[in-house]
Amino acid sequence: MSTMQTLVAFLAALTLLIFVHELGHYLVARWCDVKVLRFSIGFGRPLFSWRVGPDRTEWTIAAIPLGGYVRMLDERDTAVGPIPVDELPRAFTRKTLAQRSAIVVAGPLANFLLAIALYAAMGWIGTQEPAPVIDEPAGGTPAAIARLQGGDRLLAVDGAPVRSWNDVRLKLLEPVIERRETELRVARDGGSSLLRIDTRGLPADEAERDFLRTLGLRLAPGKVVIGNLVGGGAAERDGLLVGDELAAVAGSPVRRGSDVIERVQASAGSPLGFTVVRGREELTITVTPDAVQLAAGADRVGRIGAGLQDRILMETVRYGPLESLGHGVRQTWEMSLFSLRMLGKMLMGELSLRNLSGPVTIADLAGQSVRVGWLAYASFLALISISLGVLNLLPIPVLDGGHLVYYALEAARGRPLSERFVVITQKAGLAIIMMMMALALFNDITRLIGS
Repeated sequence: MSTMQTLVAFLAALTLLIFVHELGHYLVARWCDVKVLRFSIGFGRPLFSWRVGPDRTEWTIAAIPLGGYVRMLDERDTAVGPIPVDELPRAFTRKTLAQRSAIVVAGPLANFLLAIALYAAMGWIGTQEPAPVIDEPAGGTPAAIARLQGGDRLLAVDGAPVRSWNDVRLKLLEPVIERRETELRVARDGGSSLLRIDTRGLPADEAERDFLRTLGLRLAPGKVVIGNLVGGGAAERDGLLVGDELAAVAGSPVRRGSDVIERVQASAGSPLGFTVVRGREELTITVTPDAVQLAAGADRVGRIGAGLQDRILMETVRYGPLESLGHGVRQTWEMSLFSLRMLGKMLMGELSLRNLSGPVTIADLAGQSVRVGWLAYASFLALISISLGVLNLLPIPVLDGGHLVYYALEAARGRPLSERFVVITQKAGLAIIMMMMALALFNDITRLIGS
């Protein structure tokens, strides 16, 4: 069921993003009075097709769902045959440079508009996210050296406001990659302070790992709650219930689930006093952990037969109607620039090419996000839509950005480029895209094997 859910989520995401991208090309082409012959989602053999409109445009869903295209009336298209004289003005090649550029850029622009709409909708509805409150940093970590303290609430990173833990991770990723000092504004004791955390001592590839933990930044602990009970286990037998909040064990406050586990394991067969909050009551319940031998010859450890849940502090991040639109634009712009910078760093060798992901990883992320909830899935769609828009604007022949380069050269020369030049560069561009896809697929398979 999980595999099917992942596949459906991936195909739904892919179809929507491709449709939006190609719809951008289609709408602007129609606005410029270009005759559209076919609108295709996917490549290869058509699975479904139908014709719509006065131009009898063919709408197609094809067998290979890894892209799409809008086929327009074009004098260079040998498969179309001679174009009637009365239809020549509606050919793509007969349009001005400005019109052709607008048609080409409309695809990536549509992807950015979709991301803006998704981010704005999520901002208006509101999302539950971990509050940016930190735990006491471990000694010797950059956070401890920067004099950050447990309970500090992060307000801004390098002047950019943060409203959730996810914002903190995103804003710190670039400084970690660049290995430089970063300014943090934190709320503490009713006021705010500016502190500087140094990432220069981190390994070059730290961004590929859990860099927040390496920096000493961990989410502040919240509540520890019993999520489930094993039938006949010590917890059920001695009176603990699902939903009980564990406040203390043997008189020591509980901050994380690991605190409880350590005390239980060290108390095999010995009674432990659990202070629990149940509804509005605070109760003390004595539980005697069962003594369990996990392996032959090993010491016995305590088990109570309870599943624990760490419930960190969550907050609703919400914006007003106009503010949410600004949030959508800002988030899309920042993510677009971030994607470009990451691509640039991969090309310069400053960031490992292992970060390039392909369809397998994207499918896995689609499945994970849809299982979390529709807001997580919407956030995933926005991010992939931005990536698709940025990728298509790269100045690589066969991509939209490559066509824009052709038009810029045509404008500079004052005449169209030679067909031979276009064919050669298109082949080179296709080779680049194929190499990128092969590398991304290799990375996917490596992650799959290593997981």
